[in-house]
Amino acid sequence: MTDDAYLFLLDDASARLGVAPAAVGELACMETPAVRAWLDAQGSTPASPHLRLLPPEETAAIPEGAERLPVPLSDEELSRVRHRMAPEPLARVEEELLAYRDCADGRDGLIGRALAAGVPPHRIVELTGVDPATVTAAASG
Repeated sequence: MTDDAYLFLLDDASARLGVAPAAVGELACMETPAVRAWLDAQGSTPASPHLRLLPPEETAAIPEGAERLPVPLSDEELSRVRHRMAPEPLARVEEELLAYRDCADGRDGLIGRALAAGVPPHRIVELTGVDPATVTAAASG
């Protein structure tokens, strides 16, 4: 596993792998000379349907031989990438987890629903800011 996210190009734009950088919103890395030069060298643009982005924990899924470039993302940018990649039921629960930061009512119930929906405990900690022990307690309770 790497600490960098990766931009990569897919041969088949209809493949459901990664997320289009344009769908995530503004990313600081897209304005860097390194990314611009890489896109130019590939004959691509930031809006290309073939251009995709994966977070560090998913980069093993990049097809062998695909053109790729490691890019650093801020924590907030990385959170947006992960959120866009989540299937719709998980994305809705993740939205609730993000909203939870502002309200503690029903914490254990929300964490329990998120775990039942398949949101990994580390992601719940990331989204809510709660202590990992709180998530563990909710999982066993």
